Amino acid sequence: MAALAPSVAAVRLAVRRALTALAGDGPVLVACSGGADSLALAAATAFVAPRLGRRAGLVTVDHALQAGSDRRAAAVADWAATAGFTPAEAVRVDVAGRPGGPEAAARQARYQALVEAARRHGAAALLTGHTRDDQAETVLLALARGAGPRGLAGMPPRRDLSGVPLLRPLLDVTREQTRKACAALGLTPWEDPHNTDPSYARSRVRADVLPALVRALGPAVLDNLARTARLVATDTAALDALAAAALAPPDPAVLADPAAAVGGAGGPPPADVRVPGGGLSVEGLAGLAPAVRTRVLHAWARELGAAPAALSHRHVAALDALVTDWRGQGATHLPGGIRVVRRAGRLAATDPIA
Repeated sequence: MAALAPSVAAVRLAVRRALTALAGDGPVLVACSGGADSLALAAATAFVAPRLGRRAGLVTVDHALQAGSDRRAAAVADWAATAGFTPAEAVRVDVAGRPGGPEAAARQARYQALVEAARRHGAAALLTGHTRDDQAETVLLALARGAGPRGLAGMPPRRDLSGVPLLRPLLDVTREQTRKACAALGLTPWEDPHNTDPSYARSRVRADVLPALVRALGPAVLDNLARTARLVATDTAALDALAAAALAPPDPAVLADPAAAVGGAGGPPPADVRVPGGGLSVEGLAGLAPAVRTRVLHAWARELGAAPAALSHRHVAALDALVTDWRGQGATHLPGGIRVVRRAGRLAATDPIA
């Protein structure tokens, strides 16, 4: 018997690790464009899932942005059916009229279609083929636009997507490995022309920036960027947890016995950030570390109704200035016509602008 190609083994192992920890008994649904990354993922899932007692399905999304895209989607679905996927379907989406640039609009349409397919088939999870190289590109793009730790944390291996678990099993697998896996399995990937279109920022990073970094710093730079994302993600999760605790309603037991908040070992009680009647205490906010305070303000702004996509660093910085740089300034304006003022030692939202 021929030895298993190392690239095939690497992809299968990554999928097995992701599926072994998956709860529920529903099928897993692979999102497959037909490119090397998602095709290698699909082939590995078709092999691994049945051996774990789980059914595998596949959906490919036709964005209808290129001539012949419907034929490409149909070909992927046909291959999936022969490979044992149930369901194996192609879904067409309408990208026109969606907010953001073409990349954002296509991504929004794609994920909406994937979530709908997952719900329709009772899927336990969606699987996407993002690789270590995609993670490195994401970190570089986040650096370029001045993103904070959340952006530098890159793509998580698992996240909730409108109530559907989204898994990225291949974040520790390289793009070269997925291409080699396809070759070893006799699969011919589809080459998306958008991936080499210089009008897209990610395409320029892929074609020019990453190769230049590898030439200048060596191939380990890709692993280092991906590892940076993992480390930042861990720190970000810890800070988010502290912010959530600070923003939570006070625990009556802690109010009665502050030492209970620190296991009886003494020390300061948690910050009393929320105030009766609504709003946030300026004194409580000022007592938080800056990294925690800005997260509290960001989360609170979302509670008030500010759309996450429109809520930017400058909005949070303006809220923070009401706490740390108070000079009697007027209201801070948030997306959605929300106005926040500092009054009587607290931050409070006023009536939205009509």
